[in-house]
Amino acid sequence: MSVQRFFATRVYSARLAGAAPLNERLLRECRQLRLDDQAGRRWSAKNYRGGYTSYGSADRMHRLSPTFAQLERLLERHVAAFARSLQLDLTGRKLAMTDCWVNIMARGTAHGLHLHPLSTISGTYYVRIPAGSPGLKIEDPRLDRMMAAPPRRAGARRADRPWVELPAEAGAVVLFESWLRHEVPANPVAAERISISFNYGWF
Repeated sequence: MSVQRFFATRVYSARLAGAAPLNERLLRECRQLRLDDQAGRRWSAKNYRGGYTSYGSADRMHRLSPTFAQLERLLERHVAAFARSLQLDLTGRKLAMTDCWVNIMARGTAHGLHLHPLSTISGTYYVRIPAGSPGLKIEDPRLDRMMAAPPRRAGARRADRPWVELPAEAGAVVLFESWLRHEVPANPVAAERISISFNYGWF
């Protein structure tokens, strides 16, 4: 008798080389963008209570800022490595960054459960992560089909849990396939949690 595993869900994480000086510049630009982006502040007041995101106003920061363009260049090898691990056949096409936006989460701000439609690989780069702020919570994509499944044991392996929270760390990037539902729980600390989210497409 044997037990085999199929239909794996892969999540990639790594630290970026030269993150500290890059993060200093990104931090300044993220905060300045919030000050300048009146449309983004209005959008956030309705859709991102307590926080700021440029998702609804400035979502192609890699084309607007040389600092964000540098981040894009640093991410390229990580996205390529993740695509290889997924065994994606990219013959004749190239994965390219399509969207890139800023998220600033004050105390009490949460990012509800969602996915990124019309994208292939999505991810988050962490600029400033105060102690005690939440990580990225991912959901088993089969969860809505587990109609009669008992709960998992308290000590279940991470790979067998219905939800896993991946710790956030400044200077680190997390990549996942865009269909994977994820969220960020409410920030319980007074200091702001600052990250940059992005999508890659191949069409």
